[in-house]
Amino acid sequence: MNNGKSQVLAVCGKGGVGKTSIAAMLVRHFIRQPEARVLAIDADPAVGLATSLGIDVTRTVDDIRNDLIRQVTSGATIDKAQMLAMLDYEMFSALEERDNLAFLAIGRPEKEGCYCQVNHILKDVIASVAGNFDYVVIDGEAGIEQVNRRVMETVTHLVLVSDASVKGINVVNTIKQVADTAIEYEAAGLIFNRIRGKEEYNRLSNAAGIDILGWLPEDDQIRTADMEGKSLLDLPDGPVPDALESCVATLGVTHRLGCAS
Repeated sequence: MNNGKSQVLAVCGKGGVGKTSIAAMLVRHFIRQPEARVLAIDADPAVGLATSLGIDVTRTVDDIRNDLIRQVTSGATIDKAQMLAMLDYEMFSALEERDNLAFLAIGRPEKEGCYCQVNHILKDVIASVAGNFDYVVIDGEAGIEQVNRRVMETVTHLVLVSDASVKGINVVNTIKQVADTAIEYEAAGLIFNRIRGKEEYNRLSNAAGIDILGWLPEDDQIRTADMEGKSLLDLPDGPVPDALESCVATLGVTHRLGCAS
């Protein structure tokens, strides 16, 4: 039995290290529990997670945000209760649902500037929606500060992703340092992606200053799926899904079913 708390995993790392593919495979892992309700949140403006999950995005959170800002700037009077009710309805309408998976894209804001009330309420609504799911997987744009600022303040598990490059390792170390002051989380760990064998992994593990969850080998099936825009949910069992399952267990993500009411 779970304790009524969603497990929220934020996947972060330098661009190009494969974090979106790992986020998609985490979703694949969780939806294989038939009774689990899973929410995937794409916090990258490029909306790459949607492609990796085979989902067509019709409306984003920032579409909702910009519509509301246009109403406010046009002189429309909307009190907080009306705003909350409207955003709650719009957020659920923006969810793309398929069996036990729901998907929400954050999008790219058209309007810059501080619309603090709108932004704070949006985060509250996203958190409220997420509370209906057992697992939430967030594909972050790059760092945890972006997830914290635009998506959710509560992250239970931080999944850092790097390839074999020094730049990738430096970026995840920086993200971890920021996370330690910006959010409270239960566990964090690093996954090395696209690694060419145990020897390379051993060399990298000595260079990382973060708890390591494991490593994923290079995989031509994933590379082909990414090149052809195919869903990774259809990826057959094999070395990468098996290795990722081990990483999830090491991170301490447990089966907590029945959050949805």
